[in-house]
Amino acid sequence: MALSIFDDKSLMPTEQMLAQALQDSYLWWDQLRAFVIKHYPPAMEEWKHSGKNYGWGFRLKDKKRAIIYLTPVDRSFLFSIVFGEEATQEALQSTISEELKEIISTARVYAEGRGIRVEVKSANIISDLQQLILIKLKN
Repeated sequence: MALSIFDDKSLMPTEQMLAQALQDSYLWWDQLRAFVIKHYPPAMEEWKHSGKNYGWGFRLKDKKRAIIYLTPVDRSFLFSIVFGEEATQEALQSTISEELKEIISTARVYAEGRGIRVEVKSANIISDLQQLILIKLKN
């Protein structure tokens, strides 16, 4: 089974399909999407099928890099972001939750940076994720 709830490569998710799959968490998905666009208006939205193990994922990006990745799962979604070293240090010094700081500090480091993925199951995490987005945009 794919990571995404949408795994049929021939059927790109529509807004209606997304709202139905995410249910209450669709509001948070839309808040994060709008937040990126508000703080970086040229952001481009893109759905991409990443193979049978991952399915369809959504990303907001600039010309050179992804800003955030959102992966729809049943009634929630995964938020993913990749930080370089400067952004990592800034995130660890920020006011985000200690739980998120632990996820960041223990994330594996790759050539493109340190990537984290968290499931968004409540509104409590949204402000922390917005802080991470601002850090990403700054760095």
